[in-house]
Amino acid sequence: MAIYYRGIFFLAASAFLGEGIEFFVNMILARELGKHGLGMYMSILPSIYLIVLLSSFELHISISKFIAEKEERFHRNILYHAITITIVFTSSLLLVATVMMPFIPIFNSYHPYLRWLILILIPVTTFMSVARGYFMGVHHMGKIAVSNFLRKIFQLAALFLLFRFFHFNTEAALLIAIATLIGSEVVVFLYLILEFVIQFQQMKRHPFSNLNRKVVRKNLMSVSIPTTVMRLFAALTGAIQPFLIKAVLVRSGLTATIATEQYGMLMGVAITIGFFPAFIAHSLMIVLIPAVSKAYSEKDYPTMQKMLHQVIMLTFLYGVPAVFLFYIFADPLSSLFFHSSTASVFLQMLWPFFLFHYFIMPLQAILIGLGLIKDSFIHNIWGTVIAFSIIWVLGSKPEWRMDGIVIAMNTSSILIALMHYLTICKKIGVFSSSFIQKQQSSN
Repeated sequence: MAIYYRGIFFLAASAFLGEGIEFFVNMILARELGKHGLGMYMSILPSIYLIVLLSSFELHISISKFIAEKEERFHRNILYHAITITIVFTSSLLLVATVMMPFIPIFNSYHPYLRWLILILIPVTTFMSVARGYFMGVHHMGKIAVSNFLRKIFQLAALFLLFRFFHFNTEAALLIAIATLIGSEVVVFLYLILEFVIQFQQMKRHPFSNLNRKVVRKNLMSVSIPTTVMRLFAALTGAIQPFLIKAVLVRSGLTATIATEQYGMLMGVAITIGFFPAFIAHSLMIVLIPAVSKAYSEKDYPTMQKMLHQVIMLTFLYGVPAVFLFYIFADPLSSLFFHSSTASVFLQMLWPFFLFHYFIMPLQAILIGLGLIKDSFIHNIWGTVIAFSIIWVLGSKPEWRMDGIVIAMNTSSILIALMHYLTICKKIGVFSSSFIQKQQSSN
């Protein structure tokens, strides 16, 4: 448990610094791109994250889970097979993406170089996932923490220097903003791969045992495929969401320009501020997957119950004060980006969305550790269907518009968090003390 707590501390500390830097990054973007440019930037991000998701194949999740469950002598062989899978997968995906990229219409409104620049993310993300998965599995969270910090500080420094000494039109500024985001991923890739090579060389000096290739592949795929499908669904709906929201706003009577600006203030200002404390939730998520996987493989139900209790208490202790402060200081916080009362209203109205989102991330990590990926996926489907339905019904009405969209986001967040929590409680026997005794006696 000491490693567990130390990992949370390292990740939370670096993530706090990273989120602080992210705050300044978005301030620079807001001032340099303007309302419409920021809306364009936020609209394309989900599509970029979709490509990143496909590239990662969630290997960092499956590798970390498998590494945590197996003895150290098997790690070298697991990584060997994982790298082989990665080479084949990366080559195939890069070939498909190169052929399809010219025909993807989403990029037509952006600089022509953008679609080709994004291809860099495919090999970078895929191989970086192997290194991240290994370090997560052996609880070397310090390296993950450093990589997260490097990503943010590089992006901030690059944006500051480029926009400080050069002037760009809107199209070029958007390209620069996305290029710095991709550049930050390359920096993290170089750092993690270097650390991984050093660690791999050290592993060669120790005795090792082999696992059957089919066994390794089956274990990795049993996590990577369903997790990727789940995340792919979330990424696809995330990519659709900006266009859906803007479409219903236009249908309600707003112009396309105003709809884009309102979406930019929602995602670029309100969501940026509200997600600031989520660095704690993200840190918990990274640590919990291997920790819960190990405890579940050993049928240690008391430890899993203790982890769940600690997650709920910690999230409650930081989440409630955070959303309270956001509600009280919405105006001064949103004015750091734009002098507009609209963004501050969005921030105040979204407090349930933020609070329950802080719970969703670690609860989803516990579900993955318990092997309940399918359940998590079903929960997300229900939340998305309900959210999109409310957006379509209320967002298109002139008397609701953005209020209806906010209601949809709040409802979805609350629903998913509650379904996650009840499913975990049922699995680990929180509501039945006899369940634990039965499991312990059977072992």
